[in-house]
Amino acid sequence: MDDDHMQIGEVAARTELSLRTIRHYEEVGLVIPSARSQGGFRLYTETDVQRLMVIRRMKPLGFTLDEMRDLLDVTDRLDASRSADRIERAELLERMAVYERTAARKIEELRTQLSRAEDFAATLRARLRSVPGEDTDPRTAAVPG
Repeated sequence: MDDDHMQIGEVAARTELSLRTIRHYEEVGLVIPSARSQGGFRLYTETDVQRLMVIRRMKPLGFTLDEMRDLLDVTDRLDASRSADRIERAELLERMAVYERTAARKIEELRTQLSRAEDFAATLRARLRSVPGEDTDPRTAAVPG
């Protein structure tokens, strides 16, 4: 194996994805290993790692596998077609802009959910402190034996 290729374990460590998840993304065609070792092990390049990072960032925003595949196709085509005609390039850029706007909207939705969750946790903390008794903190209260 040369220095330009990584085995799946190193890729998993770098991307913080499980081996199973990386294999699944291969099965559904999102990321295909760039090569195989003589022993048949998957070998990945830095470009493959970057594709996996795009997927990893899209996942918590609720993008579907088809949307991930489409965005990767857009970026691949933009990277490969630097000399593409202006109309095709403009269409690809607009598709990418749709994903950016969708991501921004989903981030705002997540911020709202997080704010509500923080409010809920604060309400519970306040309620715990307001309960009459010697020690109302369940982490330090004595457990009856």
